[in-house]
Amino acid sequence: MSRISLLAAILLCASMTMPVQAEDVTAGSLKISAPWARATPKGAQVGGGYLTITNTGTTPDHLIGGASEVADKFEIHEMSMDEGVMKMRGLPSGLVIKPGETVVFKPTGYHIMLKGLKQQLIKGQHFKASLQFEKAGKVDVDFTIESIGAMKAEGVSAPHAGHDMPGMKMK
Repeated sequence: MSRISLLAAILLCASMTMPVQAEDVTAGSLKISAPWARATPKGAQVGGGYLTITNTGTTPDHLIGGASEVADKFEIHEMSMDEGVMKMRGLPSGLVIKPGETVVFKPTGYHIMLKGLKQQLIKGQHFKASLQFEKAGKVDVDFTIESIGAMKAEGVSAPHAGHDMPGMKMK
Protein backbone atom coordinates (compact mmCIF):
# COMPACT_ATOMS: atom_id res chain seq x y z
CA MET A 1 0.00 0.00 0.00
CA SER A 2 1.39 3.40 -0.90
CA ARG A 3 1.95 6.04 1.76
CA ILE A 4 -0.80 8.23 0.30
CA SER A 5 -3.31 5.37 0.40
CA LEU A 6 -2.31 4.52 3.95
CA LEU A 7 -2.63 8.15 5.03
CA ALA A 8 -6.05 8.42 3.35
CA ALA A 9 -7.23 5.25 5.12
CA ILE A 10 -6.04 6.55 8.50
CA LEU A 11 -7.77 9.91 8.00
CA LEU A 12 -11.00 8.21 6.93
CA CYS A 13 -10.99 5.96 10.01
CA ALA A 14 -10.22 8.90 12.31
CA SER A 15 -13.03 11.00 10.87
CA MET A 16 -15.51 8.17 11.43
CA THR A 17 -14.70 8.03 15.15
CA MET A 18 -15.03 11.77 15.78
CA PRO A 19 -18.37 13.17 16.95
CA VAL A 20 -20.33 14.79 14.15
CA GLN A 21 -21.45 18.32 14.90
CA ALA A 22 -24.11 20.18 13.03
CA GLU A 23 -22.84 23.16 11.08
CA ASP A 24 -23.33 26.77 12.11
CA VAL A 25 -26.04 28.61 10.19
CA THR A 26 -26.09 32.32 9.43
CA ALA A 27 -29.31 34.19 8.62
CA GLY A 28 -28.92 37.94 8.26
CA SER A 29 -27.22 39.17 11.42
CA LEU A 30 -27.98 35.97 13.35
CA LYS A 31 -25.56 33.09 13.81
CA ILE A 32 -27.05 29.83 15.06
CA SER A 33 -24.45 27.37 16.34
CA ALA A 34 -24.14 23.98 18.02
CA PRO A 35 -27.75 22.77 17.69
CA TRP A 36 -28.18 19.56 19.69
CA ALA A 37 -30.83 17.57 21.52
CA ARG A 38 -30.91 14.93 24.22
CA ALA A 39 -31.72 11.35 23.34
CA THR A 40 -35.06 10.14 24.68
CA PRO A 41 -36.24 6.79 26.03
CA LYS A 42 -38.72 4.76 23.98
CA GLY A 43 -42.23 6.12 24.29
CA ALA A 44 -41.18 9.59 25.49
CA GLN A 45 -43.58 12.32 24.47
CA VAL A 46 -41.23 15.28 25.01
CA GLY A 47 -37.66 16.13 24.12
CA GLY A 48 -35.33 19.10 24.54
CA GLY A 49 -33.35 21.04 21.96
CA TYR A 50 -30.43 23.38 22.60
CA LEU A 51 -28.32 25.80 20.57
CA THR A 52 -26.63 29.19 20.66
CA ILE A 53 -27.92 32.30 18.87
CA THR A 54 -25.70 35.35 18.40
CA ASN A 55 -27.02 38.63 17.02
CA THR A 56 -24.12 40.46 15.32
CA GLY A 57 -26.40 43.20 13.97
CA THR A 58 -27.54 46.56 15.23
CA THR A 59 -31.25 45.74 15.66
CA PRO A 60 -32.98 43.08 17.74
CA ASP A 61 -34.61 40.01 16.24
CA HIS A 62 -37.29 37.89 17.84
CA LEU A 63 -37.35 34.07 17.89
CA ILE A 64 -41.09 33.48 17.69
CA GLY A 65 -41.25 29.70 17.21
CA GLY A 66 -40.30 26.84 14.98
CA ALA A 67 -41.21 23.41 13.74
CA SER A 68 -39.79 19.92 13.26
CA GLU A 69 -41.11 16.76 11.67
CA VAL A 70 -40.06 14.81 14.81
CA ALA A 71 -42.69 16.50 17.01
CA ASP A 72 -46.22 17.89 16.91
CA LYS A 73 -45.25 21.06 18.79
CA PHE A 74 -42.09 23.18 18.94
CA GLU A 75 -42.09 25.58 21.91
CA ILE A 76 -39.61 27.97 23.47
CA HIS A 77 -39.25 27.42 27.23
CA GLU A 78 -37.24 28.75 30.14
CA MET A 79 -36.09 26.74 33.17
CA SER A 80 -34.90 28.49 36.31
CA MET A 81 -34.22 27.77 39.95
CA ASP A 82 -36.04 29.71 42.68
CA GLU A 83 -34.95 28.94 46.25
CA GLY A 84 -33.97 25.40 45.27
CA VAL A 85 -37.15 24.74 43.29
CA MET A 86 -36.96 24.15 39.55
CA LYS A 87 -39.48 26.18 37.58
CA MET A 88 -40.24 25.76 33.90
CA ARG A 89 -42.42 28.01 31.83
CA GLY A 90 -43.28 28.36 28.19
CA LEU A 91 -42.52 31.61 26.40
CA PRO A 92 -45.51 31.84 24.04
CA SER A 93 -44.42 35.25 22.74
CA GLY A 94 -40.91 33.94 22.02
CA LEU A 95 -37.56 35.46 22.89
CA VAL A 96 -35.89 38.69 21.78
CA ILE A 97 -32.23 38.43 20.74
CA LYS A 98 -30.77 41.91 21.30
CA PRO A 99 -27.99 43.42 19.13
CA GLY A 100 -24.58 42.11 20.22
CA GLU A 101 -26.20 39.48 22.45
CA THR A 102 -25.50 35.75 22.57
CA VAL A 103 -28.28 33.59 23.98
CA VAL A 104 -27.38 30.04 24.94
CA PHE A 105 -30.19 27.48 24.97
CA LYS A 106 -29.18 24.75 27.44
CA PRO A 107 -30.73 22.24 29.84
CA THR A 108 -30.50 24.75 32.71
CA GLY A 109 -32.05 27.78 31.01
CA TYR A 110 -33.74 28.61 27.74
CA HIS A 111 -34.49 25.54 25.63
CA ILE A 112 -36.70 24.23 22.86
CA MET A 113 -39.40 21.86 24.04
CA LEU A 114 -40.43 19.27 21.46
CA LYS A 115 -43.89 18.01 22.43
CA GLY A 116 -45.72 15.06 20.98
CA LEU A 117 -42.60 13.27 19.73
CA LYS A 118 -43.31 11.15 16.68
CA GLN A 119 -40.13 9.10 17.07
CA GLN A 120 -37.49 8.28 19.64
CA LEU A 121 -34.47 10.61 19.57
CA ILE A 122 -31.46 8.29 19.36
CA LYS A 123 -27.88 9.28 20.25
CA GLY A 124 -25.73 9.79 17.17
CA GLN A 125 -28.64 10.55 14.85
CA HIS A 126 -29.82 13.94 13.59
CA PHE A 127 -33.12 15.67 12.91
CA LYS A 128 -34.08 18.76 10.97
CA ALA A 129 -35.98 21.70 12.40
CA SER A 130 -36.73 25.26 11.42
CA LEU A 131 -36.55 28.30 13.65
CA GLN A 132 -38.91 31.18 12.91
CA PHE A 133 -37.58 34.69 13.49
CA GLU A 134 -39.47 37.95 13.11
CA LYS A 135 -36.81 39.53 10.84
CA ALA A 136 -34.53 36.71 9.69
CA GLY A 137 -37.54 34.55 8.79
CA LYS A 138 -37.41 30.76 8.63
CA VAL A 139 -33.97 29.28 9.37
CA ASP A 140 -33.35 25.55 8.86
CA VAL A 141 -31.04 23.82 11.33
CA ASP A 142 -29.81 20.26 11.87
CA PHE A 143 -29.81 18.98 15.47
CA THR A 144 -27.27 16.37 16.58
CA ILE A 145 -28.67 13.97 19.19
CA GLU A 146 -26.46 13.46 22.26
CA SER A 147 -26.92 11.08 25.23
CA ILE A 148 -30.01 11.21 27.48
CA GLY A 149 -28.28 13.05 30.34
CA ALA A 150 -25.97 15.24 28.24
CA MET A 151 -25.45 18.76 29.55
CA LYS A 152 -23.75 20.01 26.37
CA ALA A 153 -23.01 18.97 22.83
CA GLU A 154 -19.98 16.68 22.57
CA GLY A 155 -16.86 18.62 21.66
CA VAL A 156 -18.37 22.00 22.63
CA SER A 157 -16.81 23.95 25.48
CA ALA A 158 -18.10 26.89 27.54
CA PRO A 159 -20.19 29.01 27.19
CA HIS A 160 -22.33 26.18 25.79
CA ALA A 161 -21.70 23.89 28.73
CA GLY A 162 -24.73 24.77 30.85
CA HIS A 163 -23.24 23.88 34.25
CA ASP A 164 -24.15 27.13 35.98
CA MET A 165 -27.04 26.16 38.26
CA PRO A 166 -25.69 25.22 41.69
CA GLY A 167 -27.58 22.52 43.52
CA MET A 168 -29.04 20.92 40.40
CA LYS A 169 -27.74 17.47 39.54
CA MET A 170 -28.43 15.22 36.56
CA LYS A 171 -28.60 11.48 37.22
